[in-house]
Amino acid sequence: MGAEQRFGEFVVVRRHGAEGGGAVAELVLDRPKAMNAVSTAMARSLGAACDALAADRDVRVTVLTSSHERAFCVGADLKERNSFSDLDLVRQRPVARAAYTGVLELPMPTIAAVHGFALGGGFELALSCDLIVADATAVVGLPEVSVGVIPGGGGTQLLPRRIGAARAAELIFSARRVEAAEAGGLGLVDEVVAAGQDRAEALALAARIAANSPVGLRAAKKALRLGHGLDLRAGLEVEDAAWRSVAFSGDRAEGVAAFNEKRSPQWPGE
Repeated sequence: MGAEQRFGEFVVVRRHGAEGGGAVAELVLDRPKAMNAVSTAMARSLGAACDALAADRDVRVTVLTSSHERAFCVGADLKERNSFSDLDLVRQRPVARAAYTGVLELPMPTIAAVHGFALGGGFELALSCDLIVADATAVVGLPEVSVGVIPGGGGTQLLPRRIGAARAAELIFSARRVEAAEAGGLGLVDEVVAAGQDRAEALALAARIAANSPVGLRAAKKALRLGHGLDLRAGLEVEDAAWRSVAFSGDRAEGVAAFNEKRSPQWPGE
């Protein structure tokens, strides 16, 4: 994958170097004329971009960003949906699901850089990431019940896992929007930064993460994801399997050698 690659009209992947020779991919939502509303075409492109990133072993961290100055993503394209027949909606559903699960199932650590509106499916894209960095202008929420539907990009499952069942129920049932300060306090986002700094801070965090073992990062994410919700004994078995997958890797050997030789590791990534 080159330094920049476009997937359709509305999604761009950019590559950034990182300390330690790692690679950070920036997955850019780029439909500014519609505040990144997710149309069928955009969903298809997002799914394709995620497929390409998932297959790229050189990518250690992915950062999800927006090209729009006032919005991360306002959710599904309701203007497009207004023209749909029931059959159109049925046909679109697998395409939409593939976009959200594409982000959710990326094998490397993922960070969402959120500013302005991140509503409905837009907030679900952020929730699909491991970490969310939001700036002071961020407004998040899952307002789907206010237009007669429910969150369909993972929101009913991802939000309670992040903030607990009761708080998630209040936010989903009330359809209310939450501004950055409260979002940080509730744990809806992980870090609140100054206005206009979400992308820079997320990329800086990604660079710090990317300096670590790519094999270790992917295995740690797998253990975190698969172990969540299991009882402790089962979770420890998940962790043990992930540990065994890295214990005899080239990255483990290089990490131990670099520590003892007091130098920065040169990760083989295998």
